[in-house]
Amino acid sequence: MFAITAIASTTLQAQYSGQVPTNLGGASQNAAAGAVISNFLGPVNEAYQKRREIDLDKFQGSPYTSNTFAPTVLKYNDEVVGSIYYRYNALNEEIEIKKTSSEEEAYQALVKDKEVSLLINSKPLSFKTFVTDKKATINGYLSLIEKGSQYDLYERTLVKFTEGQPAQNSFIAAVPSRFTKFTEYYFQKNDVNRIDQIPQKNNKLIKLVDDSKKEDLKIFLKENNLNIKSKHDLIKVFEYLNS
Repeated sequence: MFAITAIASTTLQAQYSGQVPTNLGGASQNAAAGAVISNFLGPVNEAYQKRREIDLDKFQGSPYTSNTFAPTVLKYNDEVVGSIYYRYNALNEEIEIKKTSSEEEAYQALVKDKEVSLLINSKPLSFKTFVTDKKATINGYLSLIEKGSQYDLYERTLVKFTEGQPAQNSFIAAVPSRFTKFTEYYFQKNDVNRIDQIPQKNNKLIKLVDDSKKEDLKIFLKENNLNIKSKHDLIKVFEYLNS
């Protein structure tokens, strides 16, 4: 689908010690990198124009993890393609990207390809297939929290929209429409082609790990008074499982 020849823009060379092999040089390399990035751009869904006209100040919360575009690195098949600016629409689970930080530049959608990833705080955010705790198999974006020797831990950020209600009378105030952010966590055992949601109860997580670790994990959770509803405690648990 993509005609990619392992090209990296020169703007990345000052930021990363490793270089992507290329048979291009100088200005030609910059131009070629920009052309490659274009391969990953596509139209945002049909609500694009409507979203541009939305005044987010009229709502509580936001459909985005951040309303502003932030710089990041685009990778394909673990090779750096170039620098872009991104904004994650967690309501639609869609990454909006631009080539520059200019407010005048129209944003587009990043293609939903499992070989494409963005580096966010040095961790990859990528499109994956996973299984929810309701046994539904779906696609979406997961951010890697920890890559371990036995288990990988992921985070999923999503937003739900709740329509507001007008004031019914002078005693009951209007309820504004709001976007509410949620976080889910997922894990994948090494050499297993399946990513599962982590339930929010300690005893349910124990049932999901290998039999050889069940009793030890139960003791570890109790002795350290951990609750996996807490991200901090959940990370501790997976650091233990990977030790």
